[in-house]
Amino acid sequence: MAVQTELLKAIPYFTGLNPEELDSIKELIFEKEVERGEVILLEDEPADALYFVTSGAVKVFKTSSDGKEQILSFIRPGESFNDVPVFDSGTNIASAQAVGPVVLYGIRKNDLEVILKNHPKVSLNVSRVLSQQIRGLVSLVEDLSFRHVIARVAKILLEYASDGTGPKPRLTHQEMAAMAGTAREMIGRSLKSLEDEGAIRLHRHRIVITDKEALREIAET
Repeated sequence: MAVQTELLKAIPYFTGLNPEELDSIKELIFEKEVERGEVILLEDEPADALYFVTSGAVKVFKTSSDGKEQILSFIRPGESFNDVPVFDSGTNIASAQAVGPVVLYGIRKNDLEVILKNHPKVSLNVSRVLSQQIRGLVSLVEDLSFRHVIARVAKILLEYASDGTGPKPRLTHQEMAAMAGTAREMIGRSLKSLEDEGAIRLHRHRIVITDKEALREIAET
């Protein structure tokens, strides 16, 4: 399938570009289809391209020497991943895996340099994207360092609840644990506590938010 201009327009890297600029950039972008569970990138391997998700979702994570996983983020349509190693010519700073069937657009390092040289507006957009990514990582460090597990779980539920802006990954308890930096058993206890507080309801393996304000207050503690 050919790269679609309409999908490029939805990517923050290319905000504000005119149709002619998008058409020239489109020639330097490749498409990649990935199956559920397929590993797209491995941490510490050479970085050859940055990617944009156009459909589906991608899990970005770090793995410790003993196999423990820390999820850094879930990348959804329009968002990018593997930006930093492509810019600094280093190795992949994290691994990436398809949560379900995924379609990606990619730009190889040499082609990215051409785009930045020919389209200065992209450079400004990139600085904004990277700034947002840094804010996200600082927020993650803050959560892991200063918030109790139940507050982290409440924040995850708020972030990944359906809000009508598009499909979001349906998280397993293990994935929530890997995001919150805790054990799977602690997720079950935290969910039960949130249910006792009246913030959520557990129903047939589903989590229903019953009091968003209460959940938000817990997330901020």
